[in-house]
Amino acid sequence: MPVRPASPALPCAHAGLPELQAAAPLPVTGVAADYPAGTEVQEHSHACCQLLYAVQGVLEVRARSGRWVVPPTRGVWLRSGVPHGLRMRGVVQVRSLFVDAGAARDLPDADCVIEVSPLLRELIREVASWRAEQPRSGRDALVVQLLLQELRQPMAVPFHLPWPQDERMAGVCTRLAECGDAGDMAATAGVWAQRLAMGEKTFHRHFLQATGMSFGRWRQRARLLASLQALLAGRALLQVALDAGYESHSAYSLAFKRHFGLSPSAFCAQGRT
Repeated sequence: MPVRPASPALPCAHAGLPELQAAAPLPVTGVAADYPAGTEVQEHSHACCQLLYAVQGVLEVRARSGRWVVPPTRGVWLRSGVPHGLRMRGVVQVRSLFVDAGAARDLPDADCVIEVSPLLRELIREVASWRAEQPRSGRDALVVQLLLQELRQPMAVPFHLPWPQDERMAGVCTRLAECGDAGDMAATAGVWAQRLAMGEKTFHRHFLQATGMSFGRWRQRARLLASLQALLAGRALLQVALDAGYESHSAYSLAFKRHFGLSPSAFCAQGRT
């Protein structure tokens, strides 16, 4: 699994996974890896299911079907064989769990974001701390059973950004999600339609077909997801709101609560906890 870091070069975090799985008779193994800001792990896949969880920082998981941007209160569940890459939004401490496909039969059958309760968080940390050379005990088996039970939770949809396969719509989504240009952020559907040499109604129809969401809803979700790292880093709420394309912190807070079900301050409190 090649890693493209900002600096310096990092070893592959999952290089020892086969040895871990061979040494552990249990259906779940874990790996811990810490990454500097901006690190990107290029696309790869695993023969088992995987739960990606950041105990610190905001992790972006990129698959061909979409992107997930998750804070420390959420984790990304990926089915076996799903190609995916990672991007670290700030300094990120990742704890990964790998679950045998046989043990995952009654776990989520779709790639999704799940809630990470305080109990699940500690179980993830525990399993990720196990060393390959240590024999597994009866206690470890009980930890794994409890962990698998905790994974049976409903998905948290608002953290998923569906990604189009249509090249033209994918180009629009890339420009919006990267948030590198204020002009792109502010561009209306009409502006994008003009850039793609199509009518505005045609653009709306193609975008909806490609993502399953209207252009306005998709752009709002992309903006809100992009703002999570700044919120958790303690940046002033007004500046976060302006950077996300909102005219005031109250407008941003209202959109945030409607989308995620809690206020920005409550979200930050959860992240700190």
